[in-house]
Amino acid sequence: MPSDIVSRIVEARVNDPGAIATAAARRVKATSLLGAHGKAMIVAADHPARGANGVGADPTAMADRFELLDRLCTALERPGVTGVLGTADILEDLLLLGVLDGKSVFGSMNRAGLAGSVFEIDDRFTGYDAETIAAMGFDGGKMLTRIALDDPATPSVLENTARAVNELNDRQLIAMIEPFLSSWQDGRIRNDLSTDAVVKSVTIASGLGRRTAYTWLKVPVVADMERVLASSTLPALLLGGEVKDAEAAFASWGKALKLPTAQGLMVGRSLLYPSDGDVAGAVDRAVSLL
Repeated sequence: MPSDIVSRIVEARVNDPGAIATAAARRVKATSLLGAHGKAMIVAADHPARGANGVGADPTAMADRFELLDRLCTALERPGVTGVLGTADILEDLLLLGVLDGKSVFGSMNRAGLAGSVFEIDDRFTGYDAETIAAMGFDGGKMLTRIALDDPATPSVLENTARAVNELNDRQLIAMIEPFLSSWQDGRIRNDLSTDAVVKSVTIASGLGRRTAYTWLKVPVVADMERVLASSTLPALLLGGEVKDAEAAFASWGKALKLPTAQGLMVGRSLLYPSDGDVAGAVDRAVSLL
């Protein structure tokens, strides 16, 4: 990202912090969560706040904020991209850059489950809350909900997720739950991506909160997605994760997108940091699946 653009962001943060609220107020909101292709294509960029900066063999790829913003701007200007997910620091930079007009915007809500920590399951809400998401004119909030049957912090995770679901539903904002059945293995949290485990996580997540009219799911693409997406009537976005085999990933996304509850993609690292470095090309290919 050119230094003059970076300087503009820093100057606003130093000399005119109110510019962020002004930019949010004048932002042109999306008229629909779905694009002209009938699906959502949302770029995810909330990984750094959880200390998950690695992509492939580079453990600090996403830690270069200037490069991340440059890649996000490239992705957001591609036809068919409908929105973005991020923490406040990233979304506010994008507001100052003026690249969020006509896009749906989702705030990341819980980031305390730092990657690799001994308290990773105790994923407290340290990011956006429903009140601020509404005040900023955004479309909803996302919560990572890892369900570890061997960790006593899990009930609190579920309770806090349910509370966020309630507060978002009360404001008619999308509550985007990203559930996983997880467990401790060799001192690290591992997500179980077997079909049975993903189905169980979806059924648990779907029942959280006193209302679900505005609740959506963000689910991984695994074997037998027909079973996964038949386990709930809630709208679902497919997450990308870190892709090692691009051809296989795009094929599996395309197949899953044909299922009735699949409403689009919410993908981050695999589009922002493709192996060939072509962000625009990776995004365009993902959009073509829609």
